[in-house]
Amino acid sequence: MAARSGRQDRVVKVGVLQFFSWPGRKAPIEKVYQRALERIEVMDRTGYDAVWLAEHHFNSFSVCPSVTMMGTQIAERTERLRIGTAGTLAGLHHPLHLAEQLAFLDVLSDGRLNWGAARGFDATEFRAFGVEGHESADRFREHVLAVLAAWGTERASFEGRYVSFTDIELLPKPAQQPRPPTWMAVSSPSAISWAADHGFPILMDPHSSHVEIARKRAIWADAMAAAGHDPAPYDIPIARLLAVAPTDAEAEAVARRGAGWMLGSYVGAKGNVVPDQADAPVDFKPGMDPVDRYVDEVMIWGSPTKVRDELESLRGRLPLDYLMAAPLSTETFHLFTDEVLPAIGG
Repeated sequence: MAARSGRQDRVVKVGVLQFFSWPGRKAPIEKVYQRALERIEVMDRTGYDAVWLAEHHFNSFSVCPSVTMMGTQIAERTERLRIGTAGTLAGLHHPLHLAEQLAFLDVLSDGRLNWGAARGFDATEFRAFGVEGHESADRFREHVLAVLAAWGTERASFEGRYVSFTDIELLPKPAQQPRPPTWMAVSSPSAISWAADHGFPILMDPHSSHVEIARKRAIWADAMAAAGHDPAPYDIPIARLLAVAPTDAEAEAVARRGAGWMLGSYVGAKGNVVPDQADAPVDFKPGMDPVDRYVDEVMIWGSPTKVRDELESLRGRLPLDYLMAAPLSTETFHLFTDEVLPAIGG
């Protein structure tokens, strides 16, 4: 379903993992969306493949509770940029409603939807929407299959543990047939194996180290082959936190501030992770300095020249053929767009 990748002579495809952070709630919340949409319009005019939107609830880390509503705003303002979700929290929605909303976005955007589905890990979200943490993985997987069933036939039926429907005509159907390109956002071995067993490509998280990303991608490829699916045709977007500045020292300072923000507002809230959640962002080992781990093992940072060199290295090590960049500053986005993207992207 996704574009072909895996050729060593091809350029790196680049998208942006767009957060809608509201740090300190200092500016009016409308400014968060205005600035993001202005950035996305720049992306549409340059060499980016897609913007990827993450669904979050009840947290100022990213105030984007509806990726489909935001996606319609993006569709109106852009012409060629693909609109990805990274991802929709499928287990929190009735799958028929989710299937409708995603299909509607695909139609309104002239077939530019990339659907990425995620389980999530935040206990507050599960509690608020009445989903028991221990059932969240099974519910997520069932809802994904139910969405695909609703898209897959003229009149759809589905029988599951959590949801059932009979002889439903979903309208509209997606513009892209047989369905929009579909990924699973996964991190744990069991989630990777489930995705591979069903032939799904995966979205890779911004919190695992480069070494962990390479290992997990290899697990997915082996599991795909074992299940009779060819892993080669798929783009595998790898999310990486990015800090670019005129000098390496300035970029490192941005990276360290970004790591602190990430830890304080998102990853660091370990007490709010579902107890049995194997897909929690990262497990910090005793004695490990979390900021150093991000800066040394996870993030890509430096001057434009250093970042280009690092991306070229990661291209072979991971391998990296689709970068889902998460810029940690406005300067990062503009320097990357102007000085890095033309050298690596297509």
